[in-house]
Amino acid sequence: MVQSSVKPSDILNQANPDRLHRIRHTCSHVMAMAVQKLFPDAKVTIGPATDNGFFYDFDRQEAFTPQDLKKIEKEMKKIIKANLPVIREEIDREAIRTEITKLNEPYKLELLDAIPEDAVITRYFLGEPGKDKNVWWDLCSGPHLERTGEIDPDSFELESIAGAYWRGNENNAMLQRIYGIAWENAEQLEAYKHQIEEAKRRDHRRIGKDLQLFSIQEEAGGGLVFWHPRGALMRKTIEDFWKEIHLQGGYELVTTPHIANLELWKTSGHNDFYRDSMFDTMEVEEQTYQLKPMNCPFHILIYKDGLHSYRELPIRYAELGTVYRYERSGTMHGLMRVRGFTQDDAHIFCTEDQISQEILGVLNLAEQLLSTFGFANYEVNLSTRPDKYVGEDAIWEKATSALQNALDRKGWHYKVDEGGGAFYGPKIDIKIEDAIGRKWQCSTIQVDFNLPDRFDLEYVAEDGLRKRPIMIHRALFGSLERFFGILVENYAGDFPLWLAPLQVRLIGVSDEQMPYLTEVEQKMKAAGLRVQLDRSGERMAKQIRKAELEKIPVMAIAGNKEVESHSLSIRTRQQGELGVIPVSELIDKLLHGIQTKGWL
Repeated sequence: MVQSSVKPSDILNQANPDRLHRIRHTCSHVMAMAVQKLFPDAKVTIGPATDNGFFYDFDRQEAFTPQDLKKIEKEMKKIIKANLPVIREEIDREAIRTEITKLNEPYKLELLDAIPEDAVITRYFLGEPGKDKNVWWDLCSGPHLERTGEIDPDSFELESIAGAYWRGNENNAMLQRIYGIAWENAEQLEAYKHQIEEAKRRDHRRIGKDLQLFSIQEEAGGGLVFWHPRGALMRKTIEDFWKEIHLQGGYELVTTPHIANLELWKTSGHNDFYRDSMFDTMEVEEQTYQLKPMNCPFHILIYKDGLHSYRELPIRYAELGTVYRYERSGTMHGLMRVRGFTQDDAHIFCTEDQISQEILGVLNLAEQLLSTFGFANYEVNLSTRPDKYVGEDAIWEKATSALQNALDRKGWHYKVDEGGGAFYGPKIDIKIEDAIGRKWQCSTIQVDFNLPDRFDLEYVAEDGLRKRPIMIHRALFGSLERFFGILVENYAGDFPLWLAPLQVRLIGVSDEQMPYLTEVEQKMKAAGLRVQLDRSGERMAKQIRKAELEKIPVMAIAGNKEVESHSLSIRTRQQGELGVIPVSELIDKLLHGIQTKGWL
């Protein structure tokens, strides 16, 4: 069992990525061999390695059962124990076609036909032909382990069975997909399973419902978020903090419409390159309008509303702007993937010489924002010029160098993703690590040479000539909805005092204390605290239990002694019992905890 003092991610991060990929790929072949040995009527299709294990798709008349998975696992362990060699063979196209036809494996023939004519065709054997009693093979480009015995028999499990259309096309045959998980050893497998259980416990959809934070209503078409009173209060707290630090950081707040004439999206290029992710247009007085999928063209229009001097640059516009993206119903997932969401968007218009300093400013702001919400570990990637791009090589080099310079000055370790930039400029992506070691893509910073050209943006330079500004796109949360979901799962609903929708629950030992606690409630509300007196009349033990289930940070309890001394007995979720504290002192402590963005 994973020790509580060690995060599952610490154990999983010890795995060797290349070896792990080979283990998982080999496991998929071992599974397919076991399936065809136990169920000769099953025809194999594809079986790749995945991020956490492997799967194989089978065409079989009869459905696999959970009991079948246990039989397959047992057979896999026999194949592993046999320590069969894994042999790669290059083969002639027509020769392998003849062999596949004799085996009556139609899916293998389709895969063969999909291989380019000039490509080398390879297959992998489990077992040596002509030597081993049981030999199995499949078309595959690899890589694999050298022998099946290199797989730790206690490091994998078959997980589930699901339906999957052949080649992902709903017009094709429905296949049966068997999923497995695989790691290097039993300790890693146990750590992964523990992480999965923790993820289930922290699922933001369940916690969001239990704490009455938000809902997704099918009557509204799905994929659109309904913020309930407590969730909306948390959202306001997050937005207020976001606005505060942006104003302090030299940004100007803007608000823009939700729709615009289709011509704007043609000019920006979204209509050409992003059409599949946009909702259908609407006709208004013979004009065609489009729900906005992005905020950037709107900020550009604000910039273009007047002529700017180099003395004004950089100009930083920030907006919590709601955008709309078309997502298929099967792809949506709670708050993590929705059709309408709020980007914490900002666009910086600056000169070439200002890029590095502006990027550094964004990195500092990102760190301030993310660390306040409890995230301290980041994975940072710098993506450089792709094969297809706009803009001159010299400005690409200057922009990429500016991003590198900013990261070096910040002192953050980062990886370079060669060729991974957008066609319009290089970018920095920041992933945050949550309480159980999962990584989430949040902040992104992108340099853009394309939109300033498309919209003919200008500023008056020091020499009096008109020059093109550089545009920096950046979002720190990424999406407010998705970030909220990450927060819920990171804290498992146990939010710090400043963020909690309800900060204090007042509880009386009996009805005698109600007048006193009503006065306390009014004082706390006047001080700006989010407080609620339990007026249910239930037994004190039940009131305490209810507050615990609602994950309220502070319970303040009053009996006759507390009434006489103008105090409260304090119990907190994070620090336990704090004893009896005078009301005025407690209010000061609570306000200090909120101001410092901590606990009590």
